[in-house]
Amino acid sequence: MKRVYLDNAATTQVREEVIEKMQEALRDTYGNPSSTHGFGRSAKTAIEQARKTIAKILNAQPSEIIFTSGGTEADNMILRSAVKDLGVQRIITSRIEHHAVLHTAEALTEEYGIELQCIPLDGEGNPDIEELEAALKQDDKKKLVSLMHVNNEIGNILDIDKVGQLCREHGALFHSDTVQSIGHFHWDVQKAPVDFLAAAAHKFHGPKGIGFAYIRKNSGIQPLILGGSQERGYRAGTEAFHNIVGLEAAMVAAYESLEEERAYVAELKHYFIEGLKKALPEVHFNGLSGTADRGTYTLVNVCLPFDEQKALMLLFHLDLKGIACSKGSACQSGSNQGSHVLNEILTEEHLKRPSIRFSFSKYNTKEDLDHVIATLKEFAEE
Repeated sequence: MKRVYLDNAATTQVREEVIEKMQEALRDTYGNPSSTHGFGRSAKTAIEQARKTIAKILNAQPSEIIFTSGGTEADNMILRSAVKDLGVQRIITSRIEHHAVLHTAEALTEEYGIELQCIPLDGEGNPDIEELEAALKQDDKKKLVSLMHVNNEIGNILDIDKVGQLCREHGALFHSDTVQSIGHFHWDVQKAPVDFLAAAAHKFHGPKGIGFAYIRKNSGIQPLILGGSQERGYRAGTEAFHNIVGLEAAMVAAYESLEEERAYVAELKHYFIEGLKKALPEVHFNGLSGTADRGTYTLVNVCLPFDEQKALMLLFHLDLKGIACSKGSACQSGSNQGSHVLNEILTEEHLKRPSIRFSFSKYNTKEDLDHVIATLKEFAEE
């Protein structure tokens, strides 16, 4: 049976060169990075080299890169410290953010009594910039804006320069979950008006369980995990050395081949959209995922013209045909509540139909997409 993996927004296949780098680290560099002997110093040197490499790619300072277990921890660390240590009294966000942000912000309202303000969306599923500006002007309370750069479900791309500019004009801190962005888009944190970013290696062909927070110098952010003095005191715990060098290798490879791979994946997305339109003329593309320039090139989210009874069997049918995709973000694919993002942006009519996220990578082919399109057409005709 042909197997097709189109769930790259959930996680990606690890590059061979990353696996080789990690195997070498596991085999040869097994000292504790906090130890002062040669074995430990070798590991510590490699960690600091990885930090410098990542900082150079982002045009950051090495001290601004803090390794974490992934994007969720980075988001938690930043939001919690902003409230607890930086005096933030209101978090401004949207209802289509990742739950790592939304659930953390909601918990902070209960624990610290801060205000949580979710700005409305425009007609295309983007946070309304005019409403954001009004929220920033509302009063003199210290504010943190948290809006993701690339939405993990519908692929909309935030005007991060405009949002950051507004935050600076009104003295607000700006955090962006860039888990779907770093590794797929160029970044220059000296030009981008952001204070905090979050990233995860497994979204760009690196290992799971490793990511980083970008924390602008002298921000005052404090650690979430206490214990030892690792990560310059920002994050206690013996470093996952093999994962850190895997993250470094994946990020280097992603940016060395970014333009070539972006063009290839963007062509796959265009091919898939046109094929779906021909096979299923009533297909609807959610958010801006069906666009070439205003949605990310890495995914489409499609509302399919199937009734509720057929919808119940759709993912099961695709899985039987060897096709991996997602009905929403992987973080809630086991939930019966449906996608909180789609609930915010779709009409009642479209919510009755099945919506599927297909996300692409360099390892996909047009033959893969032909198989998916044919399977969907066959399912529609049954």
